Amino acid sequence: MSVKLVKVKAEEVETVWRMQTEAFRGLLEKYHDYDISPAAEPLSNVQARFARPETTYWFIEAEGERVGVIRVIDRNDGSRKRISPLWIMEEYRGKGYAQAAMKAAEEIYGADNWCLDTILQEKGNIHLYEKMGYRQTGRVDRIKDGMDIVYYEK
Repeated sequence: MSVKLVKVKAEEVETVWRMQTEAFRGLLEKYHDYDISPAAEPLSNVQARFARPETTYWFIEAEGERVGVIRVIDRNDGSRKRISPLWIMEEYRGKGYAQAAMKAAEEIYGADNWCLDTILQEKGNIHLYEKMGYRQTGRVDRIKDGMDIVYYEK
């Protein structure tokens, strides 16, 4: 599966926010996590993260389309690089684009010393990250009944 990562420009941040809101809407409806869901956050939060020097947002392109986005946090100080968030638009899911995007990010930033987190109850996410070599750290944060955040490292 071939994807291309294309750096998001400042004038494209609103597009990222709109894509994020749409991509995470299903999880917001499922978990009603209005305080932390990417689907519920304001544009200003995405703009603030984009402005951070350690952050790079990348469009995930495949089939001649923007199929998703990955944000990589790299402080360039030896600390773990972080993926937060990564999403594939609903109509493009199940085609291997998330895995290909993670591999592409590893080609840019290096294949080890990564971390991320996800919803423990989202088995597809768990399967993807473990397939990509991530291992649970043992930290799990209860958000609410039926929703926990699990932490991974690679």
